[in-house]
Amino acid sequence: MVFFLLTFQSCADKGKNSKNDRNLSLDSLLVRYPDSLELIIRHGNQAISKMDYASAMADGAKAFRMDSTRLDCRLLYAEALINKSNRLVADIFNAQRNYLIIIKKDTKNPKALVGLANVYCILEDYDSAFKFINKALKINPRFRDAYILKGSIYRLLGNFKLAVSSYETAVQQDPEFYQGYIMLGSLYEWKQDPLCIEYYTTAYQLQPKNTDVIYSLAYAKQLFGKDAEAKGLYRKMIRLDSLYYVAYFQIGYIKQFSENELDSALFYYDKTLEIENKHIESYHNIGLIYEDKKDITNALFSYAKVLKYNPEYTLSLERVAILKKKR
Repeated sequence: MVFFLLTFQSCADKGKNSKNDRNLSLDSLLVRYPDSLELIIRHGNQAISKMDYASAMADGAKAFRMDSTRLDCRLLYAEALINKSNRLVADIFNAQRNYLIIIKKDTKNPKALVGLANVYCILEDYDSAFKFINKALKINPRFRDAYILKGSIYRLLGNFKLAVSSYETAVQQDPEFYQGYIMLGSLYEWKQDPLCIEYYTTAYQLQPKNTDVIYSLAYAKQLFGKDAEAKGLYRKMIRLDSLYYVAYFQIGYIKQFSENELDSALFYYDKTLEIENKHIESYHNIGLIYEDKKDITNALFSYAKVLKYNPEYTLSLERVAILKKKR
């Protein structure tokens, strides 16, 4: 509660605070107090935790412009830079410079140390990355993000055992960190181990309405022969987000290749293409269905659609060559 009182005092003129402020969401507070540095930093950090890096970048840049002397402003800005989806080389070195400034002034800042380690990881200097991760862990042995980055480096290095160990340690520090379970699941999926389903299930229990999490679980179930359960999850995804076209595609895939219900598969592929008209996998599979129906003309037409969008798509090129020989 003290934090909120300080925040409101800094973001409004004296006498303008209202008891109603405490009932407002963070977004609403920012509308009311757009120049509150405390709220901007809080909003930016929340965006990073949600992996909404575009919002984090906007908040980080604004906070940095408002007060670059504050280390929390500089840290938010650096975190946003290093996580940008369209990150440039200049952004990497800008983030590195800011992390170094923070660490010079605050040598025991584990977040900045791990941020700097992340820079070295991106630059493929893994020895330096481990050095700063270990510094952070000496300061805070329970710092979740240090273990996450450690696991990601081990994964890049192909060390499955140590990657799993690091991610496991991360979720032990923060059992609500669903992304950690997704990372563990993807490792086991990569190893073609059905244990991945257990980790994805845990993530799903933590995030039952997150369509990306549901997709990870659904695809793993499909991969390991649990088609009925996978279809149920894909349908849930569609109820939550009717534009999540890959869910339609995967139901069509199951209908085609597992259940041999070709007309039903066509229906789901058509639904996919209504949303994403350049989905080449749907066009290719439609071509295969027409081949099964002995409709060579429409099969070739479907493959032509694939090759219009991706002239190098090998599977369709092979089918076209075979069908032309048959004519």
